[in-house]
Formats: sequence, structure tokens, C-alpha cells
Amino acid sequence: MFAKVLIFTDLDGSLLDHFSYSFEAAKPLLTLFREEGVPVIPVTSKTRAELMLLRSDLDNRHPFIVENGAAIFIPQGYFPFNPPGCESLDGYDCYAFSKPRDFWLGVLSEVSEAFVGEFDTFTSLGIDGIVQLTGLSEERAQLANRREYSEPVMWRGTEARKSIFVQRLRQAGATVLQGGRFLHVTGGCNKGQAFQWLCDQYVKHWADPSVLTIAAGDSYNDIDMLHVADCALVIRSPAHDFPEINHPNVYYTTQYGPVGWAEGVCRFLGVNDDSADVIDDLRNKLRG
Repeated sequence: MFAKVLIFTDLDGSLLDHFSYSFEAAKPLLTLFREEGVPVIPVTSKTRAELMLLRSDLDNRHPFIVENGAAIFIPQGYFPFNPPGCESLDGYDCYAFSKPRDFWLGVLSEVSEAFVGEFDTFTSLGIDGIVQLTGLSEERAQLANRREYSEPVMWRGTEARKSIFVQRLRQAGATVLQGGRFLHVTGGCNKGQAFQWLCDQYVKHWADPSVLTIAAGDSYNDIDMLHVADCALVIRSPAHDFPEINHPNVYYTTQYGPVGWAEGVCRFLGVNDDSADVIDDLRNKLRG
């Protein structure tokens, strides 16, 4: 019998396919977890506006973490207590770790003269540029640009110059995270910090510290979250190498995206994902 299980997951390149953004291969597990009351918590570089649409597609009603840990959104009434330090916002309790987007745009503007032509931001790219770089539809690109706590940057210069650029931003107080496609400029936050804060709320709610946490991610901006989980699930990417994880319980998938996600989640829950009865086996495991 398992302890309570929490699954925290990156989206792009992890639960969602890197190219198509499909999660079809993970649907059977997601349905099972929904039926058995296992929270699957998105932890993403995406915006709240994007998550509202995706959560509907995923039929997910759990809290979610946006913009690389910049803020946590908890549906009001989800816990039988008021989570500490939260602001009420559009039907959610929001705990923010970062200053607003406009602050980071100001920081980027201050350093831009030293890096002319070497980077673009979402703001400078505009919707057409975001569509071209990401393959998103115009509607989804508009949602991706509705950032509240951070600014994505497409670096176009050399790796050596990128190191100098990142150093300048950090000197100005920014946290700079490398995602699958973009640098993300935000406040003193990361996915691991947000993960831990939200885990604490679940432990308080369940009055049980014996919670098994699984974190799934494919990129460098997932490292902090992977490090603090009980089980670190690293998804193979078609676009970049595995991030290096120093963890006593780490698994690197053989498959990509949602296929790899299902492979790794099953492994950590003690089930062979090639089994014809994988869903029934998992349900029995979860029910003890």
C-alpha cells in the first residue's frame, strides 16, 4: 500500500509532446489518477492563461504552478483552510514568489544596450514571432504572452556572450532559468521552492507526513523540483540532452514526452508499463 501520492509534472516535453503538445499517451494514467484521487500538479513555464485552457483539456482540477515557480494557484475551497500568505485572485488563492513582469522588462531594457541584436523577448517578438518560434496557434501564442511574473528570452548570440548576459541579469536581481527553448527571467523563485510550499499544504491537509512525491521534467529549469522530490523522473528529450540530476532515486526514461512520462511514473509506482493489465495493476497498488 502506498502512502499518499503527489505527482508534480512539467508540461512541454514531459507530459506534453515536445512537437505536437499532445498528451494522448498519458491519458489512461491521467484518468486513473483522477478516479483514484491522486493529484497531478502542473509545474510549468507556461502562464496562468495557458493553464486555464490546458487544465480543461486535461480535466484537471488541482492546484498548478506557473512561470517556473513564480506563482502557485489553488482553487478556492480546495483545502479546508486558507493557505497562508495568499491573495484572492479570480477564484484562486495565489501565492506569488516573484515581482511582476513589468519589473523584469525594465531590467531587460537596462541591459539591452550592451547586447544589441543578441536576444529577443516575448514582448519584442510579438504574437507573430512567438507563433514562428513555438509552433503555437495564434490563440495559444496570445495566451503564452499573457505573462504576469516573468519574461521569456530567445538568445541569439554565442554561448560565451550568453553567460555574460545571464550574469548581468543576476547582478540586477533576476533569476534566469534555461527552459527547453527560452531563457526565463523572473524573481527569486524556482520550481523546487514552489513544489515544497505546495507539498507542505498537502501534508497539513492530510495530517500525514508520509507523502510520496514524484516530480517529472525534461529540462534544466526542472532541476530544482527534481532534486526535492522523493522520485526524480527525467524525461528523454528530442531537443537536448538530459539535465544532470544528483538524486538517490532518479530514473531517465527511454521514451520521449508523454510515452516516457507514463514509462517513468509506472516504474516509480512499481508497475511494468508494458503489461497488458497496467491500469488494473496500478489501481490495485494505489488501493493497497
